[in-house]
Amino acid sequence: MSHLLTRTQIQQLVAMHGHEIIGHRHMDIERCCYQHGNVTTFAHSIRVACLAVWMADRAHLWHHVDLRSLIRAALLHDYFLYDWHDWDNGTHRWHGFTHGHAALVNALRDFKLNAIEKDSIEKHMFPLTPIPPRYIEGYLVTLADKISATRETLSMGRFHKKSLPSAQVRATMVKNDSRQESVR
Repeated sequence: MSHLLTRTQIQQLVAMHGHEIIGHRHMDIERCCYQHGNVTTFAHSIRVACLAVWMADRAHLWHHVDLRSLIRAALLHDYFLYDWHDWDNGTHRWHGFTHGHAALVNALRDFKLNAIEKDSIEKHMFPLTPIPPRYIEGYLVTLADKISATRETLSMGRFHKKSLPSAQVRATMVKNDSRQESVR
């Protein structure tokens, strides 16, 4: 990849390398939860993946980055599968410090991950979590996440949230779907 990628090419790369994740039934939960402002966790994860690829491209890191691992880690970095804005008796109080590990646990349950993906998902909240990422991909995911989160949080669109299906309703649908699959 010697030329700079266009937005469309980046989106195509994310779709190609992330299709297994994007199409997974648990991503429906991410589509039902706001992450920052009026952006769902699903849309945020797509944005982080696209931005991480863009940064790798602009920094000419292709000889140092595993593109597939970068995209998969970015798509799964917030795979915690709950709405952290819900009170939930205070269990989400430490969300900023704990959701990287929760995302990793869920991702390991649903996907086969390599060392780069595992490390990047678990450590993407550095410096809130004390141990930095081990791989360049992890730093790209971390930086893309911080940039995206800041833009989403400060966006004027944050005042115009549309109603989303309840995450609890969607989670129940996913559980029922998995029960039906086990019967088949």
